[in-house]
Amino acid sequence: MEMRQPLVWIVLSALSLALFWAGDDLSALVKFPESLVWTPAGLLNTLMNAFVAIFGSAFKVVGWLLEWPIRGAQAVLLMLPWSVTTAVFVLLGFLASGLRLAMFVGLALLYMAGIGYWMESMNSLAIVLISVPMATAVGFGFGVLGFYSERMRKVIMPMLDLLQTIPAFAYLLPILILFGFGTTVGLVASVLYAFPPMVRNTILGLRGVSPAVIEAGQMSGATPSQLFWKVRLPAAQNQMLLGVNQTTMASLSMVIIASIIGGTSDIGWEVLSTMRKALFGESLLAGFVIALMAMALDRITYGFATRDKFAAGAARNKVRTFGVLVIIALFVASTFMPALRAWPEAWVVHPAGPMNDALSALVVNGRDWIEGFKNLSFFFVMLPIKIGLAKAVSPFTWGFTLTPVLTGAYFAAALALAAWAMFRRRAMLASVILLVATLLYIGLTNMPWLALAAIIICGAYQAAGRNVAVGTAVGLAFLLISGIWPQSVLSLYLCGVAVLYCFVLGTSLGILASESDLASKILRPLMDTLQTMPLFVILIPFVMVFKIGEFTALLAVIAYAIVPSIRYTEHGLRNLPSDVIDAAQTVGCTRLQLLTRVKLPMALPAIMLGLNQTIIYGIGMLVIAALVGTNGLGQHIYIGLGNGDFGVGMTAGIGMAVIAIIADRITQSISHSWQEKLGLKAPSN
Repeated sequence: MEMRQPLVWIVLSALSLALFWAGDDLSALVKFPESLVWTPAGLLNTLMNAFVAIFGSAFKVVGWLLEWPIRGAQAVLLMLPWSVTTAVFVLLGFLASGLRLAMFVGLALLYMAGIGYWMESMNSLAIVLISVPMATAVGFGFGVLGFYSERMRKVIMPMLDLLQTIPAFAYLLPILILFGFGTTVGLVASVLYAFPPMVRNTILGLRGVSPAVIEAGQMSGATPSQLFWKVRLPAAQNQMLLGVNQTTMASLSMVIIASIIGGTSDIGWEVLSTMRKALFGESLLAGFVIALMAMALDRITYGFATRDKFAAGAARNKVRTFGVLVIIALFVASTFMPALRAWPEAWVVHPAGPMNDALSALVVNGRDWIEGFKNLSFFFVMLPIKIGLAKAVSPFTWGFTLTPVLTGAYFAAALALAAWAMFRRRAMLASVILLVATLLYIGLTNMPWLALAAIIICGAYQAAGRNVAVGTAVGLAFLLISGIWPQSVLSLYLCGVAVLYCFVLGTSLGILASESDLASKILRPLMDTLQTMPLFVILIPFVMVFKIGEFTALLAVIAYAIVPSIRYTEHGLRNLPSDVIDAAQTVGCTRLQLLTRVKLPMALPAIMLGLNQTIIYGIGMLVIAALVGTNGLGQHIYIGLGNGDFGVGMTAGIGMAVIAIIADRITQSISHSWQEKLGLKAPSN
């Protein structure tokens, strides 16, 4: 029997319904038996306590030593006049990518000073300036090791998967236990979170060096050491600089986390403290500081990684010399001009008040519309997916009861649609129709564990083959045996709904951006802001408008996770082979035909990678969403963090990583399969 045939899905759908209707008669197959549950929390706590007893003092010493570079960087940045710091970064922006970037960097720094957050911004920047070189060095070391040793690479890559998929809050607890509260903890957390992109780009860059370049180096008599430092490394420089760019962005995304545990008067702490007071305007203004800082550093590092596209040579040297002279002149002038040394208080603007008033007016005047939209989405979309139509349909919510006759009509319609798909030779579509109909009727949280696990494993086998299916089975077994299956399904439900919205809306916006330069220019800064805005800040407007609950959490996850779907769709559609597009236009394709029959099928690998990243982003946001009323794995992580229970928090974190890795392997395999079918090179993520 071919896995690609719908028969297996008919069997799985029937199994799901049979177990669901059997209920208590087959309870062990519906709800995983408690007698088989063994939580690893106790063992993890024992191992951590033993590790701390042996190495705790050494980590405290390392933590004390790491405080000094941070203090030094903060002292230097706060000592420098704001005008000098601004001029330095403007010069870097110009050298990286030209006048437009220089102007953007200058305006970003003026914004930080203009709203009164200069000192806090510099304290945050100091952590980034220390953590990025450290993360880059660690990532470079592991990357070189993984390049030269295939055995080590097979160990390093799963380690990176875990570090990038386990939520930061999960491994925050062991760092706190080892280092204690303080700025160092934020630094260590930033390094751990930020170094994986450098490892991946180092391996990718070194592997991508042309064999002809290596042969030329060998023919010139280079030793192995010279071949690496003088041939491989320069040839891989651009790819590795992109790794530095991604490492910088990852480090900045940890600013808020560092503020929670660091106790530093930085911009992250400002965001957190104003958020706790429900000050929408103040927290949003402070959040924009981090967003602007991230965008500025992103553009600068990316510009240096690709600066061969910008005019170099004598002109750049003249600009560099002129810029240095201006910086020196500003430093000298600031000694007798206070306005150039410290931003005058009279120049500080305070727009938070009107922003708070505007939000309050929106909530008061639009309450009926807000409640209507919330109830429509919750009762008719979220609740059926969560608990199923069998329980969600009621006179209170839908206005009628789901009688046996209506249930029969529902499944008859589903079977008719599946038969139509089979008649059109669309076996995969028929399978999807049957599965969706079954899941909607039962609901994810009411699905028998055996049936849901079988569906996921069979889906992994069909999409990615035997190895991924075996890995999926092992991961699901961990979720079941460790006792976190119910929380995992709740997380899967919320993330699944969010990803569905993100994929539909994000792909549509990506198509629009690929077809319209104006739409692309409008969407890009919005996407940059959403992707760099602190996760806590994203929650604030949704909480103030929609109050605490699952719907608010869903909107926050969508706002954060939608960006990859837009970016990858636009990138895939804008970077197709020009000869294929020209050929389609030559045979008379209309613009719509060109999009639907040529561009979208060929861009599907990129679109699937966008879906992959959307899932990863959505899972990462679940921990933050747990603050506003969700009860999945994210809530267990907070329970572990609040109680100082390393085992509980880490078990939930590993559970999230399992879900993320399974989704990653399946979506990447689908992308690669489609790419091979089209004969295209899969885009990197």
